[in-house]
Amino acid sequence: MRVVFMGTPDFSVPALDALVRAGHEVVCAYTQPPRPAGRGKKPRPSPVQARAEELGIEVRHPVSLKGEEAQAEFAALNAEIAVVVAYGLILPQPVLDAPARGCLNIHASLLPRWRGAAPIQRAIMAGDTETGICIMQMEAGLDTGPVLLREATPIAPTDTAADLHDRLAGMGGRLIADALGRIDDLRPAPQPEAGVTYAAKIDKAEARIDWTRAAAHVARHINALSPFPGAWCMAGDERLKLLRAAAGPGEGAPGAVIGAGVVACGDGAVELMEIQREGKRPLPTAEALRGRALPDRLD
Repeated sequence: MRVVFMGTPDFSVPALDALVRAGHEVVCAYTQPPRPAGRGKKPRPSPVQARAEELGIEVRHPVSLKGEEAQAEFAALNAEIAVVVAYGLILPQPVLDAPARGCLNIHASLLPRWRGAAPIQRAIMAGDTETGICIMQMEAGLDTGPVLLREATPIAPTDTAADLHDRLAGMGGRLIADALGRIDDLRPAPQPEAGVTYAAKIDKAEARIDWTRAAAHVARHINALSPFPGAWCMAGDERLKLLRAAAGPGEGAPGAVIGAGVVACGDGAVELMEIQREGKRPLPTAEALRGRALPDRLD
């Protein structure tokens, strides 16, 4: 098929690769413009731009698709279908209508649960036992379109957002290639009205850990925010980043360090499995604590 691909972060790249491997003609890749990054704040192309250029695919990065000129340029590509995954721009109706078969979105949840910006993180925070990928026909609403394909994957108690990100990205690539390969045989299923939830964008203000919460909540919060923005607490004068945790039994005042890497919570305790000390790289907690134990209390 003649495809326009629209995506930006690392999560989108496996889908682009899958479409190319499947033999589709990706005529253009739309992505977010290069952003300042690194110490020199030099503009850095998105992962999708970098990969598309490696594949010899034309890249466009308009700041908006609301203008008539941008919409006309999109329509002139004469695409049969557009594939969208974590693109970062709202698609106006003329863009949605331009491809002959419309626009398909790869969404990282089991819709209608966790529509919106941060479905991976919110699923972990909420204690969901599974999540998945949906291939959805796009319409004007936020992740409201009918679903063509879905596949679930379990969420383990110590899975982080990074773990799920990588697993779901691969699933998304496989499912979108499957969907395009048998597009004429798929029957879109409207999303049920019951069970709708919204995955609000992660705010950095959420990242500080509240040890008075139950251990299960604290562990999920740590895992959901790993690696970005990263849950954190204060260990004396040091800001400590917490990257993986498991909930378990334990007693003590909230925030009290009651074992090697074990911290008491409002109910139970969490084992800190991976942390990042200031100025250091992420490490398993036992390795990070060699020669420098945690203080008696974390705040």
